[in-house]
Amino acid sequence: MFSIEKVGRKVQAVADELSEWAKARGAGFFLRPDATGFPALAAVSAWATSQRYEPSAVSTFLQVVDYYLIAQSYAGGHTVVTHEAPSASTRRIKIPDACIGLGIKCMTPFEMLRRERARFVLGPQP
Repeated sequence: MFSIEKVGRKVQAVADELSEWAKARGAGFFLRPDATGFPALAAVSAWATSQRYEPSAVSTFLQVVDYYLIAQSYAGGHTVVTHEAPSASTRRIKIPDACIGLGIKCMTPFEMLRRERARFVLGPQP
């Protein structure tokens, strides 16, 4: 499991528990863009502009972290894990809608935890 560098920068911009957790993951947790990402950015952009979304929705999408997350997932054949749900709205491009449109596997965190057979064991702290 990993994320992308742009998400890491956004998370670490605020000094809180999440930024501490992210820092503890190490540099390899947040993938850096590479040469395969540039054609993927173009493909995601072409998909977004060819859909029925309002121009402001496309413009916003192409400026936020979601765009880069989708492109890196598209380039690497990765699965996206998100709490977002698909939407029929033309006012905002949601991550699952982009994944569906581009053939990227997408699931909720709960689906991922079930698939990975995550176990949470409660007990006294050492």
